[in-house]
Amino acid sequence: MNKLKRTKRKPKIVVIGGGTGLPVILKSLKEKDADVTAIVTVADDGGSSGALRKSYNAVPPGDLRNVLSALSDVPEIQKEIFQYRFKANDQALSGHTIGNLIISATADLRGNIYDAIQILANLMHVKGHVYPAAEEPLVLHARYIDGSTQSGESMIPKNGKMIDEVAITCVEEDKPVKAGRDVVQAILNADMVVLGPGSLFTSILPNLMIPEIGKAVMETAAKVVYICNIMTQKGETEGMNDCDHIRVLHKHMGGKFVDIALTNNGAVPSQYIENEATEEYLFQVDHDFKGLTEEVPLIISDDFLSFTEKGVYHNGEKVAEEIFKTAFNSQRKLTKQIKPVQ
Repeated sequence: MNKLKRTKRKPKIVVIGGGTGLPVILKSLKEKDADVTAIVTVADDGGSSGALRKSYNAVPPGDLRNVLSALSDVPEIQKEIFQYRFKANDQALSGHTIGNLIISATADLRGNIYDAIQILANLMHVKGHVYPAAEEPLVLHARYIDGSTQSGESMIPKNGKMIDEVAITCVEEDKPVKAGRDVVQAILNADMVVLGPGSLFTSILPNLMIPEIGKAVMETAAKVVYICNIMTQKGETEGMNDCDHIRVLHKHMGGKFVDIALTNNGAVPSQYIENEATEEYLFQVDHDFKGLTEEVPLIISDDFLSFTEKGVYHNGEKVAEEIFKTAFNSQRKLTKQIKPVQ
């Protein structure tokens, strides 16, 4: 292969997770000259997604909907319609979003969630690839430090206990947990795999607990980046610093696999601390530089903060710039190691 052509290839960046943080990063990565793939959790069982999942025994569509919208190049009015949520007084449609209904209907029409997402990605002019982590609805299980257990992604944080570990099963317990189509290959072919940002135990780990995905993340030649949360979350990461987050990931996977920790060192203003309106923020995640140096080869720290009426988020543009730059450099270093064909 011609080495010059190889260096000009777009870096392949795979982002794994779910929740509200993931679309923020994907929206900014979309503007970069990169080949972006989103692998999205399917363990959500709350809200509109949970209701549709229960009614139709279907993969919950909410996180997939948000990712499709983030990577879409259609006009904003079309995204607004796709994301529109019916009001509480709308009776049967109360709480549902149009996008969730469309995804569920398309999956029912085509007989599976994978084909549904590919059809909608085409209709929405998605820039990149979107794959459900699994094609069956999954159940998240947690064991707390006191030995008690709880099942259900939405229920796990509500007990207010420290989580020791999580595991995943199919809704139909006799079925094996399998990765969705194209997911493993995307991870193995990537130049960079990004975990997060998102809830550690309920958005990131549910993907890694799918055996094929966990194995692929451990074996890929790609650099693995963990984007640490800015704030702790009630019932999940109370009292945990950024290094503690990575230690949890390494513990669940049985070995060190994160190559780069991307952490915020900007100060969160007091009005965003213990913001009860969000029902999940507690305090800013402390930065443990010494601990991180023992867990990962590279640390990227900066002020990555962005503030909205809804709370504190990562600055998507700054994070995407760091991810793209690091992925491009990793690709170039990899290319230099490849000898030209004689």
